Amino acid sequence: MVVLDKLSVFVTPLQEYIMAFTQAVPATNRLLDAVHPKAREQLLANCEHMELNIGEVLYRAGEAIPHVYFPTGGFISLVAPVDNTNLEVGIVGNEGVLGITLILGVDTAPFTALVQGTGTALRITSAAFLRILCQSAELHQELKRYLYVSMSQLAQSAACTRFHLVEGRLARWLLMTQDRAHSDHIHITHVFLAYMLGVRRVGVTKAANSLQQKKLISYRRGDITILDRAGLEAASCGCYRADKAIYGRILGRV
Repeated sequence: MVVLDKLSVFVTPLQEYIMAFTQAVPATNRLLDAVHPKAREQLLANCEHMELNIGEVLYRAGEAIPHVYFPTGGFISLVAPVDNTNLEVGIVGNEGVLGITLILGVDTAPFTALVQGTGTALRITSAAFLRILCQSAELHQELKRYLYVSMSQLAQSAACTRFHLVEGRLARWLLMTQDRAHSDHIHITHVFLAYMLGVRRVGVTKAANSLQQKKLISYRRGDITILDRAGLEAASCGCYRADKAIYGRILGRV
């Protein structure tokens, strides 16, 4: 794996910018769990277990997609280049799959895939994935539903970035991250958060301080602990609930 040059601010030096999580519970891939058993067996027979290492770039925007990933423990940021910086537009964890755009017949990655949470994943080559996809109408249908959910969530993220206040967006991001990290504890710097949210560092500092004063989180030297999940959901913008709702409505689970 290679590290994307333009994302070096995220991953170099690693000790300054990366996030670390202690997983509270093991996880499986929820999307795979819902796939028809025959198709799931075919997929698993062609998958390899692998470790997702923080800061690793799985592929770059504009390049070919060599593998499809079903995270089972870690999670991955979808990062879009914007002028001379980068912005996170989505997160893929054990609720989904990385590389879903292959089902459109396009093998070019629309986003850079950057590992943000350490853990495990099932990986399958794009060629094997597409071969199995052609053999299973049920699998194709399930993945088309997930693609619809992903497109809806990307649109929601775009609107969120444009219209919502930093505090609500930060609360949403922490909730999304907790859902995929399976942990209440996050280690992350304000610098990293600023790049992820596409705002100035001072904005992140003010938002984090406000959430801490409300006793929703504790923050000290890059360590964030979520203290009040319900309160954080109330403080988040409506996009978090919208993301959960579309996933539940289309895929039939939350």
